[in-house]
Amino acid sequence: MQAVFSNILAVLSQTLFIYSYILILRVLLTWFPNLDWSNPVLSNISAITDPYLNLFRGIIPAIGGLDISPILAFVVLNFAESALSNLRFAFLNASIINNIA
Repeated sequence: MQAVFSNILAVLSQTLFIYSYILILRVLLTWFPNLDWSNPVLSNISAITDPYLNLFRGIIPAIGGLDISPILAFVVLNFAESALSNLRFAFLNASIINNIA
């Protein structure tokens, strides 16, 4: 059972890892103001990442027209990914110890 839970945590951790790359792509794309955001690929990236980024835009306002809220968003996302990975390895170690004993 612990191995199954460890695998679930691995999938969640990997999902957050992939999401962080999508978030990086979204932040980099904001540097190009002439992009057509009605493009299906760009609109999907925006639809996936904007709800998460909007959580932090309410906390940290733009400074001089520069939106620094993605920095906090990355910190929180990396903390969650790290916590899931550590929890996964804790369950994995517990299942190994139970199999030995």
